[in-house]
Amino acid sequence: MSSTPGELLAVSDLHVAMAENKDIARNLRPRTEHDWLIVAGDVGELSDEISWALELLAERFAKVIWVPGNHELWTPKQDSLQLRGEARYLELVRRCRELGVVTPEDEFPIWTGRGGPVTVAPLFVLYDYTFRPAGTATKEEALAVAHESGVVCTDEFLLHPDPYETRDDWCRARLAYTEQRLAECDPELPTVLVNHYPLVREPTDVLWYPQFAQWCGTVHTADWHLRHRASVVIYGHLHIPRTTWHDGVRFQEVSVGYPREWKRHGLPADSLRPVFGEEAA
Repeated sequence: MSSTPGELLAVSDLHVAMAENKDIARNLRPRTEHDWLIVAGDVGELSDEISWALELLAERFAKVIWVPGNHELWTPKQDSLQLRGEARYLELVRRCRELGVVTPEDEFPIWTGRGGPVTVAPLFVLYDYTFRPAGTATKEEALAVAHESGVVCTDEFLLHPDPYETRDDWCRARLAYTEQRLAECDPELPTVLVNHYPLVREPTDVLWYPQFAQWCGTVHTADWHLRHRASVVIYGHLHIPRTTWHDGVRFQEVSVGYPREWKRHGLPADSLRPVFGEEAA
């Protein structure tokens, strides 16, 4: 049973570079003083804006848990922070720690409010081009299909893998590191797994451009929700907020997305999604 009050809430893909989305971030508030907030990546692209949003949220919520999206890992020319790849990620981790924000490099916290106790595990696992388009068998073939169709993720130009040779090399390193971290969790507790990308491929089946799926995850996490006792998996990236079930485990996509997207279906009065409780189902 839960030993403390409060809600575990989640959001992703705030994209605060856009004025309307920055207003959404300004209006995010806890329901109680005990609430925790999961931020599942893509806060923004510019380091100062990422820091601004996370500082704002850290001041309001009892605890904020962040995982990086692909946009945080970009190195735009106009950003004051010109670090690339892993060095950029570790600088964002350093800034988060100054704010008291939990990252994938920190001890996984135990949530004991509604739905708890559970281990909340923030993950940073990239993609490795294994969510390939139909009819392709290699990364090279998958990328060729994307380039031929004109649907190519900006990551190919702005998300640098340094010091790794490729993004899929970085992904392999993150997979090994994250598996080790998850193996160290208390085996008596269920988990809430938090990653920017979906851990299974099925949520990408509804993408308008299926060739984009190769930038959306890796087949090597397909059974993590079972092996690591997930009660819920939280993710973003797809800009398709919804709840799906895989092997009896609830997967919750919690993105806000771009204004042109959320205006089509209307933004809910409260952009924060509860991880547990009737509203989460």
